[in-house]
Amino acid sequence: MLGEILIAGMASLLICIFLGPRFIEFLRAREFGQHIREEVPEGHAGKAGTPTMGGLVIFLAVSIPFLILGEYDAASLAVFGTAMASAGLGFLDDWSKISKKRSLGLSGRWKIAAQAAIALGLWWVATRYVGLDEQLNTRIFDFTVDLGILYPVLIFLVLAGATNGVNLTDGLDGLAAGCGAIVLFAYTAMTFLTSGQEDVALICACLVGACVGFLWFNSFPAAIFMGDTGALGLGGAIAALAVVTKTEILLLILGGIFVVEALSVAIQVFAFQRFRKRVFLMAPVHHHFELLAWSETKIILRFWIVAAICSAIGFTLYQQSVT
Repeated sequence: MLGEILIAGMASLLICIFLGPRFIEFLRAREFGQHIREEVPEGHAGKAGTPTMGGLVIFLAVSIPFLILGEYDAASLAVFGTAMASAGLGFLDDWSKISKKRSLGLSGRWKIAAQAAIALGLWWVATRYVGLDEQLNTRIFDFTVDLGILYPVLIFLVLAGATNGVNLTDGLDGLAAGCGAIVLFAYTAMTFLTSGQEDVALICACLVGACVGFLWFNSFPAAIFMGDTGALGLGGAIAALAVVTKTEILLLILGGIFVVEALSVAIQVFAFQRFRKRVFLMAPVHHHFELLAWSETKIILRFWIVAAICSAIGFTLYQQSVT
């Protein structure tokens, strides 16, 4: 099975690299470019018009090897289905932005409603077909909590948190794709080496390979952005992995970089509404460092390092919890 996992990951990488130039040319010909929000740092103005919706390439590259090599067990299908449904929601958001030629897509209410439906679907598959109980396993401390009917609420919070966290991180070239690849690599090791969920490890490897292949074109200066299609899809995949591996709480550490980005926005909004003061020069926090005159590549590399440290700590805690 290890060979199939490696082949799947490499296939996803190569498919992404092969399709990338053709897809970028397709998007440019139709002027499907990114619209930049006015409130971001001035240096981002030059990125306006860069092709977006690169998440379509990512998930095509994920789908082909998984559908050919996967064994289609309930857990891997839960991850695949959640990722594709979330990517579909992201695509609708991207298309709304492109068709209306603005930086705002679907309304928050529609996104929340769609994510609630996806979370319910994930809960149904996880409990009825994967066979998971409705308990919260902390993995850090030796105790569990029986959530009962509140378990779907937890899944929704994990899904909404992960998708929004990745989406907020997707503000610099290669930042979300690189951090996503690191977190997903940790899940590949966890599912293959520790929990024995080999088919889940296979789709994790596909996701890692697709993220790395996408970085070939998304690294600074980016020739294409993943858009909400990619960001929500990757967030959905990470959330589903947290559910099927019972690491919903541990995800706060494994995906620490996404948590920091989301928290920076929450802190900024709270501080401004409550005290009329800003904690950061700009949120999410990567923009704060931009305004401190850090170069984009320095921010990206240091955030990747932080993501790797968080994932390593999370992996170690997971190993200890199951041994």
